[in-house]
Amino acid sequence: MAPSSGRRQPPSAEELDERNIVGINKETVTNTVSNDYPENYANEEHAWDKDAFRNSFKVQWHQNEQFEAQFSLVGVDASIANAFRRILIAEIPTLAIDIVYIHNNTSVIQDEVLAHRLGLIPFTGGKKGLREWMRFWRRPAEGEGAYDTTFDNNTVCLKLKAQCTHNKNAPANSKDPKELYHNAHLYAKDITFEPLGAQPKFFSGEDAIRPFNPDILIAKLRPHQEVDIEMHMHKGYGWDHAKWSPVATASYRLMPTITITQPILGDDARKFAGCFMDGVIGLEPVTRQEARQKGSGYEGHEGELKAVVKDPMRDTVSREALRHPEFEGKVKLGRRRDHFIFSIESTGQWDSDELFLEAVKTLKKKCQVLRPQVTNMVYTY
Repeated sequence: MAPSSGRRQPPSAEELDERNIVGINKETVTNTVSNDYPENYANEEHAWDKDAFRNSFKVQWHQNEQFEAQFSLVGVDASIANAFRRILIAEIPTLAIDIVYIHNNTSVIQDEVLAHRLGLIPFTGGKKGLREWMRFWRRPAEGEGAYDTTFDNNTVCLKLKAQCTHNKNAPANSKDPKELYHNAHLYAKDITFEPLGAQPKFFSGEDAIRPFNPDILIAKLRPHQEVDIEMHMHKGYGWDHAKWSPVATASYRLMPTITITQPILGDDARKFAGCFMDGVIGLEPVTRQEARQKGSGYEGHEGELKAVVKDPMRDTVSREALRHPEFEGKVKLGRRRDHFIFSIESTGQWDSDELFLEAVKTLKKKCQVLRPQVTNMVYTY
């Protein structure tokens, strides 16, 4: 008899799939640590392979509107997904109000609070001008004047000037400030853009610099109150201040998995569906073929409603189903560790899908910078 080599049988597809699932239990979370690296499993090769990555990696779009998108990033490690998230938030440049000159402000809002509110208003404009023509502004060095570094290709000038007065034609019984006064409310749409130099070439007509949401409330005024403000917009990055972040939200979550291990029928099926968000669990009648199949668990239940997993992506992993004794041992919840569902909401200067492509370019540039450094380090040591 030949001696045993002691080699372990290659893992089955089911075992490999189980390794890739983060277990969601009633009160605990299991299998949270990555395990697909060399020497973690005896006699198994898990070194990174370009061809294997190419075959498993994919990007699947679920929603692709101009300023809001949702897509799945499948086949990557959490570190890569998080790198994209951080780049989306902090490393794609935009234009925002940076310097505020308050000539007059008699409203109830303090100068510094008003300046902060103005800085957080998202603006939009011609893409070519914003991305290709506009340059980064440099703060004046010691001995330089405030305008020595200010030019038409690095600064956009905005103005906000309004005074609240009584409306002589207001209805006699009205109590609405918008009817009683002129300029009772100041909105983002009241900010005016004053093009300078060559700016009309890039920012005119539909491409003019303007608030992305014109109905953002800036301040409330009452008679004899006024504001007279000049603002300078500069290009910047989100890592410097949140006002330069190109996204309102950029987040991801792991793809939920729901496995029904034993049949759930009738009233239990309806209750089971109620444990999840609408659309996650469906109710279908047991077919004649299922009812005749021995060992299926559906014998004698033809036509009765059964619970089936319809759309696990809608699930929020609430664990509600695990709290009911009638479902114990009948369902397994988890999350797939290499399937990330991204949500991107643009603030207006970039389309949502453009933001992801720009994040890919940025990460690629970082890798190009890092690669020679790693190569030199290897040869040095």
